[in-house]
Amino acid sequence: MALPSTGGASTSGTIVAARNGGDLVVETLSALGATTVFGIPGQHALGLFDALSRSNLHFVSSRVENNSAFAADGFSRATGDVGVLFLSTGPGALTSLAGLQEAYATGVPMVVVASQIPLEGLGARRKGMLHQLDDQKASAANVTKSQRLIQHASGIPSAIQDAWTEAISSPQGPVWVEVPQNVLLDPIMVPPVEDALAEAFDNPPRTELVKEAVKWLAAAERPAIIAGGGVRRGRAEPWLRSIAEKLRAPVVCSPGGNGAFPWRHELSLQSWVEDRYVTDVLEDADVLVVVGSSLGEVTSNYFTFEPRGRIIQIDAEPRVLESNRPALGIRADAGQALQALDEALIASALPQPEPAFSPDWHGKSPEQLVKETLANVQARLDAQDLAKERQFMADIREAVPDDMQTFWDMTISAYWAWSCWDSREGQFHSAQGAGGLGFGFPGAIGGSVGLASKGLPARVLAVSGDGSAMYSISELATAKQHNLPVTWLIVDDGGYGILREYMEDTFGQATATELARPDFVKLAEAFGVPARRVEPGNVRQALEESFAADGPNVVVVETLLKMFAPTHLAT
Repeated sequence: MALPSTGGASTSGTIVAARNGGDLVVETLSALGATTVFGIPGQHALGLFDALSRSNLHFVSSRVENNSAFAADGFSRATGDVGVLFLSTGPGALTSLAGLQEAYATGVPMVVVASQIPLEGLGARRKGMLHQLDDQKASAANVTKSQRLIQHASGIPSAIQDAWTEAISSPQGPVWVEVPQNVLLDPIMVPPVEDALAEAFDNPPRTELVKEAVKWLAAAERPAIIAGGGVRRGRAEPWLRSIAEKLRAPVVCSPGGNGAFPWRHELSLQSWVEDRYVTDVLEDADVLVVVGSSLGEVTSNYFTFEPRGRIIQIDAEPRVLESNRPALGIRADAGQALQALDEALIASALPQPEPAFSPDWHGKSPEQLVKETLANVQARLDAQDLAKERQFMADIREAVPDDMQTFWDMTISAYWAWSCWDSREGQFHSAQGAGGLGFGFPGAIGGSVGLASKGLPARVLAVSGDGSAMYSISELATAKQHNLPVTWLIVDDGGYGILREYMEDTFGQATATELARPDFVKLAEAFGVPARRVEPGNVRQALEESFAADGPNVVVVETLLKMFAPTHLAT
């Protein structure tokens, strides 16, 4: 299909491009503060990519659109900025959806600009145009906050500005914008975009709900806190710590909330949400504050959690409130809500001559309770044959610098990390939102690009299994092309390890879990990426040496790891 002309000849014979809809897209994004775009070119999107050549935006081309979505997601997680994704029409747009599901489930702000067939083909008319769908944006409805179709170039700046505003407003998430091919390519009269402003909508808690929550907490004898991913997204960590210390309330972080509360704090139950000892503590709380979590499958120890006290649940997403348990639901951004609650707790304690909050866990202090609970968790692990697994995770932790960000795929190592990983001053990122395979390596690529854009050390770690690694193996070309300092640890156990374990435990045998896989070292080297194979006991040294190198590299460990015994199945 021939493309419309977008330029003409100058007197010197050089083709001079006319400004078009694509220029409006990139100008608006630049004005909003975007620095980086992820994606893959496509026929209907060529106007976008031609405009990139006239902008200061840095483009990172992945090899599969799903991985582009994961990379934009990782960029946003690592920096706190909006990830920007350019997609082509039809197959390109549809291939991105699994990656967008992870961003949507986890609350990652992204602006997705997808091309569309020419205007005359819209409306589900079957004109036989390449990549034509009946309703492309309907396909994105399950995995994005909203979807927009722009039909005129003059509407582009406002639509993208609105999309950016929506993406950063809590609950944050990806927003979908479609621009037809001819709107991107046709010359325009709209002047260049000089400024654009997007400010997150205010999402404070209601005053009467804060007052009621303080009443509950003031009367509580055994308060406890669950910190979910919303705490991190709302940058609520300072107020979480302040509230916990005022109440002397034990705090446990969900996998998404990992790092929201100091791991070694005397009130920290760390992230052992899948252990019955921790579940017992939460069940015994007379007031449980749940922030930025739905009390979903993992956080509730697989729905075995049966609280006996009252719950205060804070979340920016109203559909989360009371979705699993009756609660005093407070719809608000976690940062705004915890700040308001902290200030109200200070005010409520002012007239008291003695400490206002003196918890009593059946004759134990909360600090003593936390220490004993963590000791019980470790004793349970000690009783299992898990020395290799525990040492392996400890070696990775010791190899990783305190401030390094890590990206974990859905693999046994990550399931261990959900519970045992102390993120220290770094950030822990995993794909537990939607639970799809393939996030780790492309997410790390995006994270590395983002950190470099901030002038920060850009070395990051990705962790995958051999099964999940094959979802994103083509991105070795991306890492090599851009010389990105990503170290990729691949734990190769010859199959879908966790599914093998689940099936053997349930049925006595595993079916369709074993995989023919490549020699990952040779495959990485074929991409020009240095790689090595090491024994489990040498993983620390191998990682430390890889972190000190330049550009991308791969460490492969061939070993079979086991999970700790699940306590939600115990009778």
